[in-house]
Amino acid sequence: MADHLEASVTLPSDPASVSAARSYVVGTLAEWGLPSDTDVADTVRLIVSELATNAVQHTFGQSPTFTVDIALHHDEHLRIGVTDSHPRFPKRLPAAVQQDNGRGMVIIRWLTAECGGRLRIRPTREGGKTVSIELPWTLPTAPVPAGQQEP
Repeated sequence: MADHLEASVTLPSDPASVSAARSYVVGTLAEWGLPSDTDVADTVRLIVSELATNAVQHTFGQSPTFTVDIALHHDEHLRIGVTDSHPRFPKRLPAAVQQDNGRGMVIIRWLTAECGGRLRIRPTREGGKTVSIELPWTLPTAPVPAGQQEP
């Protein structure tokens, strides 16, 4: 396996793209060796869903597209970033706020921390931002069939 794997997709800032972003990330990770029916895949699916939803809902039509980047570095950490062209950074909501939306970053932060990862928000050169998570990561190894030895 390569020491570094990367994949990227750019999607229109449309609600239908949230599902497409989830499918793309989970499908790519499956190609890299992570079955889509694991707890880790479910966590990644939810994080991507929230990141993509934020890119669609909170850019107020000022970002016609968003890009999802996935990178697996040296079989040590997985990075997933969502970049849009809107300059406004997500706001941190107080925990006591009760509302129907605006909880996406709370969910992302919690899931990322629960996995031992970190969340970053960085401006882009073009004036937008990238919201990314980085998770500790080791791809599962294929089981050795009975009677065979590992090399």
